[in-house]
Amino acid sequence: MLETQDLTIRFGGHAAVNGVTCAFQPGTLTSIVGPNGAGKTTYFNLISGQLPATAGKVRLNGHDITGYGAPHRARLGLGRAFQLTNLFPNLTTLENVRLAVQVKSGKGLDLFSRASTHRELTDRAREHLAAVSLTDRADTVAATLPHGDQRKLEVAILLALEPDIFMFDEPTAGMSIDEVPTVLAIIAAIKKRGDKTILLVEHKMDVVRSLSDRIVVLHQGKLVADGNPNEIINSDIVREAYLGGAAHA
Repeated sequence: MLETQDLTIRFGGHAAVNGVTCAFQPGTLTSIVGPNGAGKTTYFNLISGQLPATAGKVRLNGHDITGYGAPHRARLGLGRAFQLTNLFPNLTTLENVRLAVQVKSGKGLDLFSRASTHRELTDRAREHLAAVSLTDRADTVAATLPHGDQRKLEVAILLALEPDIFMFDEPTAGMSIDEVPTVLAIIAAIKKRGDKTILLVEHKMDVVRSLSDRIVVLHQGKLVADGNPNEIINSDIVREAYLGGAAHA
C-alpha cells in the first residue's frame, strides 16, 4: 500500500530523516516511536507531502508520488492528523466537518444546489461529530474549543475524508485522561475494519502496546528497529537507548 525507499531530508548539513526504507500494508497499525528529535514527525511530513524529500521515494500502490504535493496525496487517499491542530478556527465544529464531507463527496455548495444535498452533508457531518463525542459542541467556534476537543475535531475531519491511509501524529497529546479513550476507540475501530493502513506516532507506550501490530523505531533520523510490539518493547537496546525506559510505563 505505502512504501518509503531511502527517504531522506537534510536541513543544512543535518539529516533529519536519513535513508528510511519501510513498507506499510493494509489492515495493519504501525507505531513509529523514538525520542524527541528522532525524526518521527518529519518522516510523517515527508510521507504526507508537507515537506519535499532531499532524496529517496514515496510510493503509494506501486506508484511514485514523491513529486506530489500534500493536496494531491490527500486526494489519492493519504489522510493526516497533525500533532498541532489544523482547523478552520473561525468556523463552527459542524462547519469544519461538513467541509470535509463536502470535499469527499465532490458536491459543491452553491445557490442552486438542492436543500436535500445540504441536509445530507450536514447529517453525515453530525455522524462524524457523534463518533468523537462532540455532538454537543456542533455550534461552537473551533477556535474556542478546549485543546482536547480540538484534537477530537481533527479526528472527525479525518474520518469525514475517508482516507485509505490514516496518519495520526500524537492524537492524544494535550487530552485529559477522560478524553483519551474516545480517540483510542476510534483508532481501534478503524483498525478492526481491516481494510485501512494506520500509522501512529505516539509517546505513550501503553497506547502503543495496546494498538500496534508492529513498531518502528527511529533514532537520529535513522530506522534502528522494526518488529512486533513484544520484540521491540522488550528489547534492551531500544528501551534504554531510544525509549528512555518508557516501555516500563
